[in-house]
Parts: sequence; structure tokens; C-alpha cells
Amino acid sequence: MNDVIQKAREFMKEEKVDYLLVNSTNEFLVEYNRLQENARYLLTGFSGSTGDALLSKDKLYLFVDGRYHIQADLETDPAVVTVVKLQTGQTQLEEMAKLVPSGAVVGVCSKKNSRKRLEEMEKHFKVKLLSVDGIKTDAPDFGVIEDIDKKFCGKTSEEKIKEIQKTLSYNEAILFTNPEDVSYLYNKRDFSKPYSAKILAKALVTNTQDILFTGEKLKNFDKYIVSDVVYVDPASITAYDWNLSGKKVRQIKENPVQKMRTVKTDAELEHLKTAFKRTDKAVFAIRDFIENNDNISEYDIDKKLEEYFFEYGARGLSFKSIVAHNGNSALAHYSKSSKDEIIKDGSLVLIDCGAYYEGGLATDITRVFVKGTPDNLQKKVYTAVLRAFLNAFNYKTTPETTGFEIDSLVRGFFEENKIDGFVFNHGLGHGIGINVHEAPPNLSCGEIAKTPIKDNMCFSIEPGLYNKDHFGVRLENSCYMKNGKINSFTKMCYEKKLIDYSLLTEEEKVWLENFEVR
Repeated sequence: MNDVIQKAREFMKEEKVDYLLVNSTNEFLVEYNRLQENARYLLTGFSGSTGDALLSKDKLYLFVDGRYHIQADLETDPAVVTVVKLQTGQTQLEEMAKLVPSGAVVGVCSKKNSRKRLEEMEKHFKVKLLSVDGIKTDAPDFGVIEDIDKKFCGKTSEEKIKEIQKTLSYNEAILFTNPEDVSYLYNKRDFSKPYSAKILAKALVTNTQDILFTGEKLKNFDKYIVSDVVYVDPASITAYDWNLSGKKVRQIKENPVQKMRTVKTDAELEHLKTAFKRTDKAVFAIRDFIENNDNISEYDIDKKLEEYFFEYGARGLSFKSIVAHNGNSALAHYSKSSKDEIIKDGSLVLIDCGAYYEGGLATDITRVFVKGTPDNLQKKVYTAVLRAFLNAFNYKTTPETTGFEIDSLVRGFFEENKIDGFVFNHGLGHGIGINVHEAPPNLSCGEIAKTPIKDNMCFSIEPGLYNKDHFGVRLENSCYMKNGKINSFTKMCYEKKLIDYSLLTEEEKVWLENFEVR
């Protein structure tokens, strides 16, 4: 790792920059990608899916949100890496700006940062755009592209494209560079790579034709841009691709594909219902496996869970399953699944998992189990998290209800029902679609969560409490809005032996009756 740092600093000297921003994303701005495509991992050793690094001539900073505070400490060398732990409400950009002195130049890879992010950075410090970041990573794997049947999508790709073309005048075009947008627009998926179903592609739509760019064709996609005006989404196009379009480029007011794909068709909802039935079966099977087998490890559970997913028809996992025993469950995104972590009587196990099925939409669920008899603290924390979920799920929504409001409700609940040493340090939920995380909708205390949750939007509700000296509990149901009411895709049971019913209000007991408890 020190060799990588040294080479990166030599690159900084050559490029005459004082700081170098090193991203976790690849050149498609993909959040979850192979570690060998993740320059930030190669520089710091931190394997979390999000969070960037900032390198200077004598310091290396790593920015992580609350999900990764503990993991970052465990995976990095404190003598080399300074972990900047972002608290709720803090942004990476704001904290970066505090570290960069006035007049210093920050090198930024134009292929790994969106145009919108670049514009935000330029408000805080001097930026020099670089075509590479000086850290050698593997090239993206373009995989194997498959078509998804209309019965799972509700609309053909031709129907979707025609909707967009109606909004375009002569000699106007829209360039789509976000893999989820292109996968959705063309009803195509790639199940060949782990933890993903999206295709790595770009697309150009004019008022008379459309062009899909995949594989080798991606290298020269800009040659096909002959329209006078090209609309792009600055939040999803790289600064590099923005510059390729030159003076033709215009910022689109609203991304039409994002608008389509975040509000699911009824066919997509029906597919997700069947997908979650199979996900629930896999999780229930692993519940029995834990209870009925001795001397098993996190690793054993992880492998068995994967077997169950494929037994029930999964095409792939939507992310690397989290199987976290006791103290490891306090790491919100723990992903090691160790052979040395043996489950014993009284052991608490948190499992966060999901899969893709034939329709190519992600499932996501988190449940917590205890082998044998739980102790009082385990019951107290589990019950508090369950109550938080029930209150969020039964929130009286209106057409203007936002994820910000529901997240605030849960934060207020945990504040009123404090358990010493346990914290809720992540957002309450995220949108679900082709990617296991999408937005909108979003349930958090950030600006992104202030968008109303519309009918047929799909999202998770996942309150949690964590204490690194004890354990963590997170209970996640994937949900959808229908006729102004929150509904749950997830039907997986809760654990009766972990519920302290004396802590529930009478109303919460009624709410709980609508969910299976075993």
C-alpha cells in the first residue's frame, strides 16, 4: 500500500497539484464495483462501498459516514491514514474544504466525478481536472447483456424511448451515461458480475432515433453526437463526458429516465412481490439453519445463505451479504464473514442480504437472530429498533410526505427512548430498483430526502442501534407506497424471543399483529 501512496505522490508532483482526490467509484460512477476497480481501496485498504480519500504530500485522509466508522478503523493503519468520520448532517465536501488551505490546488479525476460534483468542488477550492488519478486499477468488466421480458417491466424499451422522443425537438438529443438509466431504458441486464445487474453502457436519444453504446463502441460515442443541442444530467454524467460534448451540452431540468424508473410500473411491483417471497424463504431457511446447527461460523452461514438464494431462483446477489456475529454486528456494513467467528448459545447474528431474480430488480432485507436464549440487553435493543420500525411504517402519509419527515420521526423516537451507548448513525432508508440503492426516494436527514414519496416508489425502512462494545441491531423491510399508504414487500417474521412486549404500547402491539412473529 505504501508503494501505491508513493507513486500517487510522484504523480501529484508531475501534475503540479497539492492534493489528490481518490474516488471509490469507477468510470461509470458505479458505487459497488470490484475492489480492483476501486482506487480508494488500493490507496487506503478500506473496502467499504462509499467514501473517498484525499492525499497530500504528507497526509492521507479517508472520509467515511456513520455506517463505516468502525470498519474504517479496523481496516486502515492509523499511522498512515487519518479517518475523517462524517457525522449525521456533515458532507464529505464540506469537511474536505476545511482541510484544503486557501490557494491550494486539488487534482480531480474527470472520469470519476460527476459534472455536478465538480461544480460544487469549484465553489470551495481550486480544482485541476485530470484524465486519470495516477492509481492503476483494473478495466471495467463489460459482462454479458440479457433482455428482460416486458411482463416484468410493464413497458417495452420502444415505448419508453418514444416517451422521451416526444419531448425533443428537431436537432435535440439526450445523452444517458448512468448505467441504471440505460439498463432501465433498454430493458437489459447483466447477471454475470457479482452484486450487480446493470449493464455498463451509454445511450443517445434524438427525436427520430436512439443509439446504444456498449463494449468497444463506448470509446467513440462522442462521434455520434451530431445534434445541435445535447441534454445531460449533471448529477450522473462525468466531468470528462460533459467536456466531450463541448458547446452543445445543456443541463436537463429533470432526467426523464430517472423519473420513470423511480416510480415503478404495476408490473414491476408484482415482480418485486414474487422476488421478496423468495428472498423471505431464503432468510427463513437461514434462520432455521442457525437455530438447528452447532459450531457454525459467519462464513458457514454466508455460504449457506447464498445456496438458499440460488435454490429459490436468484440470478445473483444484489450485494455482498452481511453476516455479523455479536460485536461485528455493530459495523453497519460489516462484510468479512469470518471462519473464526463461531456462533454459540446466546450469540446474536445480524444478516443483511438481497438478490436479483429474472426481472432484474434488487431485493434487500435485514433481520437479527439469537441462537438459544437472548439476554435482557439484546431484547431491550431489539424491541427499541422494532418499535422504531413500526412507528415509521405506520406514519400517516400525505401526497407531500418526504423521507426527511419519516427519518426525523425515528431520530426523535430514539432520542426519547435512549439506550446508553447505542447510536443510530445512518439514514433510515434508500430507494430500491435496478441498483439496491437509488434515489429518489431517500429517507435521511439530508437534502436528498426532501422529495415527496410518490405512489409506486420503492424504498427501505431500516432503523438500527449500534454499540461497538456490545452489538448492533438493524431491522429492514423493503416497502412501497400505494394509494398513499406504506406497504411492505418483506413478510419475513420477527423474533418473539427477542421482543420485550412490556415495552410496547397498546397501539404498537396492534401494529405488530399485522406482521408474523415466531
